[in-house]
Amino acid sequence: MYAIVEIAGQQFKVSKDLKVYVHRLTNEEGSKVSFDKVLLLDDNGTITLGAPAIEGASVEAKVLQHLKGDKVIVFKKKRRKGYKKRNGHRQYLTQIVIEGISASGTKKAAPKAEKVAEAKAPKAAKKADDLKLIEGVGPKAAEALVAAGIATFSKLAKTSADAVKAILEASESKLSHLDPTTWAQQAQLAADGKMDELKKLQDELNGGKAV
Repeated sequence: MYAIVEIAGQQFKVSKDLKVYVHRLTNEEGSKVSFDKVLLLDDNGTITLGAPAIEGASVEAKVLQHLKGDKVIVFKKKRRKGYKKRNGHRQYLTQIVIEGISASGTKKAAPKAEKVAEAKAPKAAKKADDLKLIEGVGPKAAEALVAAGIATFSKLAKTSADAVKAILEASESKLSHLDPTTWAQQAQLAADGKMDELKKLQDELNGGKAV
């Protein structure tokens, strides 16, 4: 038996006793945690699809440890500006172990052939965008945005500057000094794939602020 479940904004294919690394959870190490956003269940060939989630289904897990991922170097440079910036980033992660999958209260679909079931499996979760490509967004600001559910350029583009400012001020890191006025505009260009226009706009900015 396996399930497709959404955990901290990511989708995972899980089964009993599987260990998974997810975005940092607030639960303490050793505590139990339940995830009820189950998108698909496969019980020995019997497929149940959610719309989008399956009512009554859940995945039970235990928090093993909190840790950091591998270090990633982020280097920014502006031509003819004398601007160079090098930052390191390590993603905060949580390791969990799946203890069980509950399908109580669900209406199961009729069993289908294995190949058909695989064809109807949901697509893998969309990979989060690198928000640090936005001028003015550093590693800490990116972590705060992701923790608030803003992990893609399109979501950031639809979020007002006031809402982003509130997220930054509520973060444990000292981010209240950042000015997100142009972040939505930059994010929209990035979401549309207009990287040349984004680069041109960023050349006119100073630390993400309009000059």
